[in-house]
Amino acid sequence: MTSRAFKAVLAAAALLCGAAHAQEFPSRPIKWVVPFLPGTSPDLTVRIVAEGMTPLLKQPIVIENKPGAAGNLGAQQAARSPADGYTWVYSSSPMASSMVMYQKPGFDVMKDFTHIGHIAAADSLLVVNPALGINSLKELVEHAKKNPGKMSFASGGVGSPAHLSAEMILNAAGAEAVHVPFKGASESVNAVIGKQVEFAMVIFAVGQQHVQSGKLKALAVSGPKRNPRLPNVPTLMESGVPVTLVSFGGLSVPAGTPKPIAERIGAAFNQALKTPEVKAKLEALGSMPATSTPEEYAAMLKAEIDLTAKMMKAAKIEQQ
Repeated sequence: MTSRAFKAVLAAAALLCGAAHAQEFPSRPIKWVVPFLPGTSPDLTVRIVAEGMTPLLKQPIVIENKPGAAGNLGAQQAARSPADGYTWVYSSSPMASSMVMYQKPGFDVMKDFTHIGHIAAADSLLVVNPALGINSLKELVEHAKKNPGKMSFASGGVGSPAHLSAEMILNAAGAEAVHVPFKGASESVNAVIGKQVEFAMVIFAVGQQHVQSGKLKALAVSGPKRNPRLPNVPTLMESGVPVTLVSFGGLSVPAGTPKPIAERIGAAFNQALKTPEVKAKLEALGSMPATSTPEEYAAMLKAEIDLTAKMMKAAKIEQQ
């Protein structure tokens, strides 16, 4: 048998083996790693989608929160997991940003994962404590300029969309503030409520409830248009800052996962996302659900890497 024929036989055998595994998959519980704190937008999003996928796959989907380093710790864990379809990760724009934000993130978002698809996108909110007495982005900028080096802001970690967007706002406005990183949006919100920092950019789902309860005041939303759940809050563009940013997330599995298994996961994933119940719950978080092909989602992550590099350069942020 020639070398070429032997390789063809091996490839065919691998394909048959993968197909057989896919027919059996899943035969035990699945772990979905969320690289962020419980109660954050990614965590809530994953729990909604997992609930929709469970009856389709007929196995429990166990959520495991692994926060830290702007999502890098959870991504590292998932990247090193067996490529058998039983470990998933909530991949997102912060994972892509880490490729240029950190010298050694501990994983490669484009090489270490097989990307299944996009779940949803979400705006961020620029929030302050109402006691600060600031009612607009213009007033916040003026306050920062009058108190150089004295104001501080919270984010969910160095290189997170919240961090980069805040730096972009400050840079565009010609103002300065001290960055105080936390493990996630919920901790950032608590820091503003507790008056540890003056302001924060937080994912919409986490900030919205505190704005509506009166614990926080929203000055601007980061998306290209006003969010219908807080229609009176202007966009950054409307507030005079030429910055538009949207965070997004999706589902990925370790690279090397057999294609038939990845396709089985993808089929259940997209079926769940299209159900009215799942869509309604995601929209209630302030998210914008949308399905994609694996290729389209991979392209989104690659585009985020390129955008982050441009943002870091514009905001003069050094690689960590």
